[in-house]
Amino acid sequence: MRKLWCILVVTVWSFVCFFLACLAMLVTLNPSRSVVVARRIWSPVLLWAGGAKLEVIGGENVDPKRPTIYVGNHLSTLDIPAHFAAVPVDFRFVAKSQLRFVPFIGWYLWIAGHIFINRGDRASAIASLEKAARKIRAGTSIFLYPEGTRSTDGSILPFKKGPFALALKARVPICPVTIEGTDNVMPKNSWNITPGPVRVKIGRPIDTTGFADNDREGLARAVRAQIIADSLSMGGKGGDPDTAVAAPNREGVAQRVSTVTSKAS
Repeated sequence: MRKLWCILVVTVWSFVCFFLACLAMLVTLNPSRSVVVARRIWSPVLLWAGGAKLEVIGGENVDPKRPTIYVGNHLSTLDIPAHFAAVPVDFRFVAKSQLRFVPFIGWYLWIAGHIFINRGDRASAIASLEKAARKIRAGTSIFLYPEGTRSTDGSILPFKKGPFALALKARVPICPVTIEGTDNVMPKNSWNITPGPVRVKIGRPIDTTGFADNDREGLARAVRAQIIADSLSMGGKGGDPDTAVAAPNREGVAQRVSTVTSKAS
């Protein structure tokens, strides 16, 4: 019964809020008003319907006036409303291009100026990151999931390096955002809803100016290490620090490190 109830609420409420967001943008001529609809109207109802009890830790690390790249681990589709509700900032998601075609939610992301990225097309992905960089330079924060996919077991997957090239180019702080519990409420690829707690921890921003222009891997490792530590502090599974970086064009698969062993004669 809860499964059917949640499907009904998500469908009907997303339909209603899509038109509310469009109306807000039309009346104010300001796309940012749609984010307010997503954060204050759409997200709380979806979390309530799933029985998710949201707790936010580290809200003092959010500065709405400072362009920031928020980087989060990804466990469940429920992460999206949870992050809208937890991070009170006019940010834009960087989302998979496939989401563009999801009724209401994908349409909203497109109309509101969120950024779609096609990771299977390098040229298109670079163009999307350039678009994100322009938004940051214009003062808009960005939220992205560097794992590129949802974790199946709750552990932190390897990070793709592309988003960190964006951070180094824009030279804005990266704020680690760690989420726990959404996969228990709504597992990946499932509508089997189990009410429970959802915790979001917003870490201290990491200054990108201390990294070289091309040190994408070093920055990715630093951010991922903080998310792993925060996951463990909230009772999560953390992740393997030795599998920090994803293989090229792969999601959830670590980059192989080749070693050369020399034998003494």
